[in-house]
Amino acid sequence: MTDVGRGAWVDPRAGAVTLSDYAGLWLERRPDLQSRTQELYRYLLDRYIEPELGGVQLGRLSPSRVRAWHADLRARVPTTAAKAYRLLSSICATAVADELIARSPCRVAGAGVEKAEERPVATVAEVAALVKAMPERFRIVVELATWCGLRRGEILGLRRRDVDVAAATVTVARAMQQLNDGTLLFGRPKTRAGARTIAIPRNVLPALRTHLEQFVQPGPDALVVTGRKGGPVRPHVLQAAWDRARTVIGREDLHLHDLRHTGNTWAAATGASTRELMARMGHASPAAALRYQHATAERDRVIAEALAQLAEAASSARITDLREFGSRSGHARGSGRTSRKGATRLTRGAGESGRRESNSRSQLGNQHTRAFVERERTAAERKPSSAGVPEQRRNPMEEYGCAINAPWRALELVIELPGEVADRLEERAAEAGITIGEAVASVLMSILADG
Repeated sequence: MTDVGRGAWVDPRAGAVTLSDYAGLWLERRPDLQSRTQELYRYLLDRYIEPELGGVQLGRLSPSRVRAWHADLRARVPTTAAKAYRLLSSICATAVADELIARSPCRVAGAGVEKAEERPVATVAEVAALVKAMPERFRIVVELATWCGLRRGEILGLRRRDVDVAAATVTVARAMQQLNDGTLLFGRPKTRAGARTIAIPRNVLPALRTHLEQFVQPGPDALVVTGRKGGPVRPHVLQAAWDRARTVIGREDLHLHDLRHTGNTWAAATGASTRELMARMGHASPAAALRYQHATAERDRVIAEALAQLAEAASSARITDLREFGSRSGHARGSGRTSRKGATRLTRGAGESGRRESNSRSQLGNQHTRAFVERERTAAERKPSSAGVPEQRRNPMEEYGCAINAPWRALELVIELPGEVADRLEERAAEAGITIGEAVASVLMSILADG
């Protein structure tokens, strides 16, 4: 069937307009774009797109031409290349919708994906040092960026009415932007998700109260962060103060935006879900929130130490506590002997640490254990609360610094336990009306407490 028959035919004369001319019209017809975004798009067109492709007619802009342009640009400025490609792709997609061309020439897989370098994360001590190193009127910027995850423009756009100290919340309703000509604009956040209300950690409230008393005018429209004369703070003024502060603490690698990255990484380490991080950060996509779910070296050391303590407490002679717990069910007889189910046996030699010896029956017991681990995992993940959202359980291991976000994870740590222990745990969970993961976590907690 011909293009005409399929309804896919486009008059070749329609694509005679150059990319440069059409891109100019495209920008003019986008009143939905914020002024700063308009500036960015104009910059990308002038600097990276039009010098190479601007004079090409849309109908003659081929995939190979676009691919060669992108390859050259990516070799020089990878992150900017992704931005420029996304813009070109959007313009060409509109040209397809306007029936100027039949298909978009932008077909380079993954070309619009930015692969930014991993940003550094500060420690709690370094954040405290940065607060002290900043001028007094700018110290709250460090606090809000780190502990509330606010962007620079969101902080500079805050008004007194946006801060509710009594409720310990801050509302992001606008952001301040500075255009290339120096004009300051106060407008809505970049995305709908950016407009949000955030809970303020209680450690920030004393500093916030002091700042409001000393540096903010009494009216509800008064800016929260101002310069010495009471006017809006221009980005370069704040940047100069930040440069001095990071030099004082020896972290010249930290950008101001890295404080937001730091706070959100800490939030992820507490066990916050992706959806919760998205809401707190003002991100519209899960992919953006997932970038902050990293482990700092400091946090990883805490986790490693806690796991070591757990292993030491649950190994060697202490494993007997769990074995006796299983034997009380009546499925195993005797003390210190292998059960009739052929469960894992702990043996010790002179100067040796305990080691496990398993026979074929123990493998059956382990399979049984793994089976109810999977059942418990599913129950923990699917069980709804009364509000219709996943129930947030208290982490029974959090007092020991373990990053175990659900009780059944504790069970996985002892997955090689004998089958009779698993049976007894199931019985105990049923009797108490709790999950199996909570049952084993309670046993482990008692062992740790005794040890």
